[in-house]
Amino acid sequence: MRLFVFHHAGGSHLAYRDWPGRFPAGWEVRPVDAPGRGLLSDRPVLDDAAQLVAHFRRELDGELRGPFALFGHSMGALVAWELTRSLLAEGRTPPVWLGLSARGTPRPDGEGTRRHLLSDPDLRRELAAMGGTPAQLLADPDLWELFAPALRGDLRLVETWRPAPDTGPLPVPLSVFGGRLDAVAPPRRLAGWAQRATPFLGLHLFDGGHFYFQPDPTALTLRITEDVHRALGLTDTARAVPG
Repeated sequence: MRLFVFHHAGGSHLAYRDWPGRFPAGWEVRPVDAPGRGLLSDRPVLDDAAQLVAHFRRELDGELRGPFALFGHSMGALVAWELTRSLLAEGRTPPVWLGLSARGTPRPDGEGTRRHLLSDPDLRRELAAMGGTPAQLLADPDLWELFAPALRGDLRLVETWRPAPDTGPLPVPLSVFGGRLDAVAPPRRLAGWAQRATPFLGLHLFDGGHFYFQPDPTALTLRITEDVHRALGLTDTARAVPG
């Protein structure tokens, strides 16, 4: 099993650097970077959802084969969802399981927020309230100047995302995760995913806010493992049923 993990806005693979050791032996856990951060810090930031999904489609093409699964948190959930749609549209085999965390169902008119246009002081206050961004980065002018372009680019991507018209549930086992106290993606915004894919494996809520799995992701990674195994069992059952 190969599990790709897509990071949140302003994040990188470093937020998930200890995840590979939290999953079963034989799993390859791949936290990947969007351009402009982490291992791809020398590349321009992509602030358009279609361009970012196309980037991952090219970069990961040879690895999106065999049993693989996608998990994304916040902005990463948007990427995982659209990447799955892209594979299905091309007639490619989709992931055996899709996990979306802290991302509400798509709105035809976009998110309705414009954090990427806020002044630096207001944006820092917003990010501090959301959690997930190191306090040192928000307080240090030099660090802020270094990382602010990627943060604003990611926020612009999320806030200007216009998904394609809904064409019915995706034929992919889907699990959704969130924090009970998340003001950015509250549970009521997560519930709608149940109609967007089949089979729907459930909405799993945890104590906490937008970054509910920090600092200890154990409960989340155990749940992911269980749901991937459930998805694999459903796939095996479907193959065993005469057509």
